[in-house]
Amino acid sequence: MRNWERALSVLELLWERGQAAGHGWTLDTELLPPHQQQVNALESQGLVELAGREGRAELSALEGRPVRWAARLTPYGHDTLAYGQSRPRAEPLPGEAASDRQLVELIPSQMAALRVFVGLADQLRVPPADGLAEQVRTASCDHGIKRWRLYLTQEQMGSVAYGLWLHRMTGSAAEANRFGREYGVVHSPARASGEGPPAADRLPEVVGAATVNAGSP
Repeated sequence: MRNWERALSVLELLWERGQAAGHGWTLDTELLPPHQQQVNALESQGLVELAGREGRAELSALEGRPVRWAARLTPYGHDTLAYGQSRPRAEPLPGEAASDRQLVELIPSQMAALRVFVGLADQLRVPPADGLAEQVRTASCDHGIKRWRLYLTQEQMGSVAYGLWLHRMTGSAAEANRFGREYGVVHSPARASGEGPPAADRLPEVVGAATVNAGSP
């Protein structure tokens, strides 16, 4: 992991823990010493604020126990995190990609349908798989071949198939059929349960995916 990626992961951890606590501070009991040391290093860059004596006393009163260490993002740290999360994620170098992820290349119409799907996450009974929205947001585009590149887990692949199935049911079947042909994954409503991630079939043959909707592109 690059240094800036490690710094962003620490900032993200502080932000999440601070929001969960309600008062914005991440306390000593919530981070292991190595993580605290990483946070301390970010203070020198102006990205993190460490609680002083008065702040720790107030937190101790809130927690009902002595708080010896606490940290939170400064405005600069918050903006660094927001900016860093908005940048396209660098593609893994050869041999660097996680073994549980697969490179997926989507045409613009597939990517547009997927953006609608992840944008409706709060309204769906079967929401996108964990991490899919982040993959969509940070996907990079190869403008030479006009393909969006994402690195997805099998669960996220099934979720993409479900999103494209919804697109198919409300308009065009081409995007779902193409995804099935190229990656052998289609959403199967007959196998899907009422809760949890959508079920998906991995087709044994590429030809089989073309039969998902006969006559469609």
